[in-house]
Amino acid sequence: MSVKAFELLPVLERDLLIGDKTWMTIDCIECCGKNLYVGTNDCFIYHFLLEEKISISGRILFTPIKQLHMYLGIKKAVNELKAASALNRLLVLCDNTVTLLHMINLEPVPSGAKIKGVTAFSVNENPVTGDPFCVEVCTISLKRKTVQIYAVHEDRVQLMKEVSTPEQPVAIAVDGYFLCLAMSTQYIILCYNTGVSQNLFPFNSEEKQPIVKRIGREEFLLAGPGALGMFVTAAGISQRAPVHWSENVFGAAVCFPYVVALDEEFVTVHSMLDQQQKQTIPFRGGHILQDFEGKLILATSKEIHMLVPLPLERQIQDLLASRRVEEALVLAKGARRNIPKDKFQGMYRRILQQAGFIQFGQLQFLEAKELFRSGQLDVRELMSLYPLLLPSTSTFIRSHPSLHEYADLNQLMQGDQEKITKCKRFLMSYLNEIRSTEVANGYKEEIDTALLKLYAEANHDSLLDLLVSENSCLLVDAVPWLEKCKKYFALGLLYHYNGQNEAALQLWVKIVDGQLQDATRSDLFEYIVDFLSFCSNHELVWKYTDWVLQRSEEVGIQIFTRRPIDENQTTCMNPDDIVNYLHKYKKAIVVYLEHLVFERNIQKEKFHTHLAILYLDKVLDLQSQEGNISEELTSARCTLKNLLQHSNLYRVHLLLGRVKETNLFMECAVLHGKLEEHEKALEILVHRLKDFQAAEDYCLWNSKDKDPSHRQKLFHMLLTLYLHPDVSSDELIMAGVDLLNNHAVQFDAVQVLQLVPEEWSLQLLSPFLTKAMRGSFHAKYTAELSSNLARSENLFFKYTKVKSREGSIKLSDKKVCRVCCSYFTEPVFVRYPDGSLVHIHCATKSHKLPATKQNYASLKNQS
Repeated sequence: MSVKAFELLPVLERDLLIGDKTWMTIDCIECCGKNLYVGTNDCFIYHFLLEEKISISGRILFTPIKQLHMYLGIKKAVNELKAASALNRLLVLCDNTVTLLHMINLEPVPSGAKIKGVTAFSVNENPVTGDPFCVEVCTISLKRKTVQIYAVHEDRVQLMKEVSTPEQPVAIAVDGYFLCLAMSTQYIILCYNTGVSQNLFPFNSEEKQPIVKRIGREEFLLAGPGALGMFVTAAGISQRAPVHWSENVFGAAVCFPYVVALDEEFVTVHSMLDQQQKQTIPFRGGHILQDFEGKLILATSKEIHMLVPLPLERQIQDLLASRRVEEALVLAKGARRNIPKDKFQGMYRRILQQAGFIQFGQLQFLEAKELFRSGQLDVRELMSLYPLLLPSTSTFIRSHPSLHEYADLNQLMQGDQEKITKCKRFLMSYLNEIRSTEVANGYKEEIDTALLKLYAEANHDSLLDLLVSENSCLLVDAVPWLEKCKKYFALGLLYHYNGQNEAALQLWVKIVDGQLQDATRSDLFEYIVDFLSFCSNHELVWKYTDWVLQRSEEVGIQIFTRRPIDENQTTCMNPDDIVNYLHKYKKAIVVYLEHLVFERNIQKEKFHTHLAILYLDKVLDLQSQEGNISEELTSARCTLKNLLQHSNLYRVHLLLGRVKETNLFMECAVLHGKLEEHEKALEILVHRLKDFQAAEDYCLWNSKDKDPSHRQKLFHMLLTLYLHPDVSSDELIMAGVDLLNNHAVQFDAVQVLQLVPEEWSLQLLSPFLTKAMRGSFHAKYTAELSSNLARSENLFFKYTKVKSREGSIKLSDKKVCRVCCSYFTEPVFVRYPDGSLVHIHCATKSHKLPATKQNYASLKNQS
């Protein structure tokens, strides 16, 4: 694809150089600074000064001013010219001889220094001698297969090296110690310092003209097979992809990042970066193409032109204007070596941003995102495309010159709503990615506010995630936008985040009451309850308590039951006040008292009594309904019984007084049990209710966590009731037998045998007797084992005592107490197992435990 990289401008027109000398042709040229030298076929050298000016229209104009000309006097064509500005000399190849002329007056040097027998030469731009007043020149010998290396001074020439070649060289280029030679059949790289050569690729000099150009340090451009321009390093390898030019190319030059090729009809420009042909310039009759210090000079046989490169930045902008993003970026990266680092970085960032907007306009969002991030785009540039997206308080002004040509998204997408929606989705994704990165620094308010607007407009789930997390949304913009989108729940979240909880609750209550329409949360009432349960503003909680409880006592009471446990029990939120407040809410107060009693385990009599009375009232209310034997009544009585059984804090007499007047015999029995009136309790269970299983359960739960004798007493009491002669019946007798056989371990067998009637058979009591015998034997063996273990321990202590008394104890006035380090003054002491002696009073004060080896070690540490 084409791009205008160069402009062809005239330098030396036909009339100024040739005039009426129609036979004269241009054979070679040289340019050094402002000096232009032209060598002709009739042995003349012309010297011009090139003046460069800028016209009013901005075009470059070259004005050549002729200085003088020199005839060499041998009627041969001038084949090659090369200026050595350090020596103020011009090297001229004519008639196979290199002559040294003065650059200004074109006079030969007085010494007449020459190099004869030369077909071509090349100046080493990377000399190895290190002499600033010397130029290294490599020449191809006319008759011998050799290359000579000369050191050329102001007035003399010195042969430094001669190197043989396998074939006669045709063209030459040099860099340092490395020669790149076009032979008659191939190209080679030759190191003249070591003599080592390396074949590159074949070449037929009879079919086409060779091209050998030095383009940089140890790198050359060659005309390769298949119409390829090949890049070769001094190591004989290629580090760049070749460029494809025409078959008839006979001249080439490099002006980074381009390779310029010349054939009979055209000048073609190829990129070294992507190997594409970028420009074609018609140019008939051209036969010379040379680069001189960054200047590309073209010549026909009669005229001279210059290829002037357009600024790379302009080329890049032209590519971007043509929507050729990839080419523009490749060229921009390649321009790095030609532009100062600081300037390049700023330019390259801007190019990336421009490219990003082009890709964005083509809906290539992934590519656009990467370009925006790489170019460190001020995200407000992108946001400004979206109408009303930037906050009203923003002072942002688009960069100048503009990064794009779009007024806004509507113009860019020509009103296509589907495309506009895609652009909005992209911006949502992009802003969400960068909001927590360094890119967002300084723009958090703009980014979060824009996200809120986009999410609300698109009904996106992420709106709520944004508002419940840390954000910088601006209220002044967000409130009207959310109201416009009817996102009242989200608006409440925004109020809450900004500490305006009352405003949030007002909105949510209106939604629940149907005054505002917002279906974001179907469980909004439960959400409000949860919100209030964790709200630290107690006045606000009390303000909405009635509203909550009137809608649902079961759910609303959670504002008190789910409060944080570590919350300070202030006067505004203490349980007593809450209980007093909840009197008018029958369901709520039960749930709250259950919370206090069972969950928070508050040990206060009034809460336990209050809850028991409420349970009792409910049972009595259900019983009052004629013929009610529902599951609800059963469940209510079970709940009441559990509380009566497990709580020890309620007022038993108060409840018993109310229960006695009802038929709640089971509950009455439990209350008698709490008063330790077990006979009355068991009598109710056995004779009133005839619930023998309940009687057994009563004995078990009433004796839980108490002495085993208490349980035994209760079971004997129950057995006595079963076997009492005044009320005896077969049913009671069978209950007594079952009690004995099922709970044999709970009875004293001797007392049982004294109590049971004599007429009972042995078979009837065999299960009880078997278990009783086993229990008796187990108790006997356990007692014997314990006794034997005690005897063994006693014997061990006796042995220890005897061992400790073995040997004599010597006490003198020189012995010191191990505790106080004072001498003994009387024959009274305490001896420790290790033989240490201490005063009695020292042992008493410092060591209260028995004297053992273990605690003696700690005694010594204390002393």
